[in-house]
Amino acid sequence: MDVYEAISLRKSVRAFSSKDVSEDVLMRLLESARIAPSASNRQEWRFVVVRDAEARKKLAQAAHGQAFIADAPVVLACCAETDNHMMSCGQLSYPIDVAIAIDHITLCATAEGLGTCWIGAFDEDQAKEILRIPKDIRVVELLPIGYPRDPAPVKKRRLQLEDIVKRETWE
Repeated sequence: MDVYEAISLRKSVRAFSSKDVSEDVLMRLLESARIAPSASNRQEWRFVVVRDAEARKKLAQAAHGQAFIADAPVVLACCAETDNHMMSCGQLSYPIDVAIAIDHITLCATAEGLGTCWIGAFDEDQAKEILRIPKDIRVVELLPIGYPRDPAPVKKRRLQLEDIVKRETWE
């Protein structure tokens, strides 16, 4: 599968089969994150791999009861070990850099036949307590990973290019 096909086929999966994700596949996904670009090559991303069923259930509760999270055989807590570096454009680097790394994972997961779902609706303090993450580490996203119960592609509703692209100036 080429990158354009992976981008086109990637979808948010909220129903997972019981099939496990092999350690080899998981390591390929994590390697794709490791080699992602980051501001000033800071590489602030950190990942907690959660396979334990009880911990996944607790994370699902910390994610406002999104039960499907517990059904994924793997949940990544996508974190940042950061000094809150501000880029010259005025943006914090760590949320952007962690997002780039996560996107690498989601696209590679799609190429491997896996599904993922970005989870930003969760209680960070609860996630830290469950996973014994230090207070100075930020938990940016949770990412359940597994084989989709329904692997069929979905039709995506997206704006047209002419609605999102400006040329030379905004006007």
